[in-house]
Amino acid sequence: MSDALLPALAQNFLGQAPGWYKRTIVAFLLLNPIAMWLLGPYLTGWLLVVEFIFTLAMALKCYPLLPGGLLALEALVIGMTTPDALYREVLGNFPVILLLMFMVAGIYFMKDLLLLTFTKLILGVRSKSVLALLFCLVAAVLSAFLDALTVTAVIITVAVGFYGVYHKVASAGPGDGSTLDPDEDPRHREHLEQFRAFLRSLLMHGAVGTALGGVCTLVGEPQNLLIAGVAGWDFVEFFRLMAPVSMPVLACGLLTCLLLEKTCWFGYGARLPRPVRRVLEEFAAAEQAKRRSPQRAALLIQALAAVLLVIGLALHLAEVGFIGLMVIILIASFNGIIDQHQIGKSFQEALPFTSLLVVFFAIVAVIHEQHLFSPIIHAVLALPPEQQPSMFFIANGVLSMISDNVFVATVYISEVKQALDAGEITPLQFEHLAIAINTGTNLPSVATPNGQAAFLFLLTSAIAPLVRLSYGRMVFMALPYTLVLGGVGLFAVTYWL
Repeated sequence: MSDALLPALAQNFLGQAPGWYKRTIVAFLLLNPIAMWLLGPYLTGWLLVVEFIFTLAMALKCYPLLPGGLLALEALVIGMTTPDALYREVLGNFPVILLLMFMVAGIYFMKDLLLLTFTKLILGVRSKSVLALLFCLVAAVLSAFLDALTVTAVIITVAVGFYGVYHKVASAGPGDGSTLDPDEDPRHREHLEQFRAFLRSLLMHGAVGTALGGVCTLVGEPQNLLIAGVAGWDFVEFFRLMAPVSMPVLACGLLTCLLLEKTCWFGYGARLPRPVRRVLEEFAAAEQAKRRSPQRAALLIQALAAVLLVIGLALHLAEVGFIGLMVIILIASFNGIIDQHQIGKSFQEALPFTSLLVVFFAIVAVIHEQHLFSPIIHAVLALPPEQQPSMFFIANGVLSMISDNVFVATVYISEVKQALDAGEITPLQFEHLAIAINTGTNLPSVATPNGQAAFLFLLTSAIAPLVRLSYGRMVFMALPYTLVLGGVGLFAVTYWL
């Protein structure tokens, strides 16, 4: 019996993941305790970070929650971090947890309105370059006042809706877009690949747009609020101080968007295939024809909820998650959605990622507990004052590519504030370093999905496997933006502060 049990356990471990992937994860789990004993916690901590990045990179082979969770559990068992440290990390990021639980579900209830709005936009704007620019610019503007994850959730919802529409027609199946099979009829394969490339480019432009806008204002990113709180800046002062860096970066980011679409470099430039356009036009016409008073009333409620959502987020009337819960309650109540299972569908997308984010915080707790970044921070602070802003920008950028931006910003701004309080730096130096920390944690971090929660959310969303958006492809498509945003940001921090 045992002879049959062991192969069954091996087969069940990580399910349908490739055999080489399973063996790699097992090797990681066996290697870490040995490394802890031979190399010590510091080097093992860096090894763990690399292993976790590997699980993210292989997200299409196996959802990273499972292998990443095994690595996090092992880190707790061998003493690289503690449950209390993990709890502190989660508690410090609890607003993000609330956001994911409720806001993403709230966006789900607005999918009909979003699909209608973006269908009109995509069908009305014939130029792909203009359309891409609109996606990037709108995402930037919204992210400056709302939340990048919320904006990304909107973009993902729209993309899933479009893919579902074409899938239903191309496969002549009844699907509603919730369980989509990426393997299509050969007759549609060419059009499907073009459509996937079209959606990939719009998704990436929109995701980068959230970073472009998020750096500009006090409420754009969580670390902005943290830095502003330590520095004592209000909304207007924050915008004014960041403008010498954020405005040139925004302009260059939008120009990069246009250039990529015109040149078709790095996987951009794909147009909407004519057969797909016809499908979407026919869908829009059919939906318009069958839209009766109940459907129009439902859209009206969604529109009113969207207005309240924007007002609530822009004025920060409550935590983002609570505003998302308000949207769920209002739309579900006034549109007659009273079945528990129907409501439960709205949470299917967000909760796996929420769990993954908690695992991510465990890795961040290891980074924190083992002081993995301390040598870098001390090396930068030891440099001459005139070199510190640019080096802080670079160091923050590199670390933010692999770690939580809020954590990186917390560590750096705390060290700089201590230096200010000790009289080691002047108030003007502190101001320049705080700007460098804020822009450094926001801009170069677009390089990898680890660096931006919005990017990580996109990578692990339902749309990613459908449009073949892997970790490697995201890094490749983000590369020109990384170079431009990082390069222009570094130049501005060095010469324009």
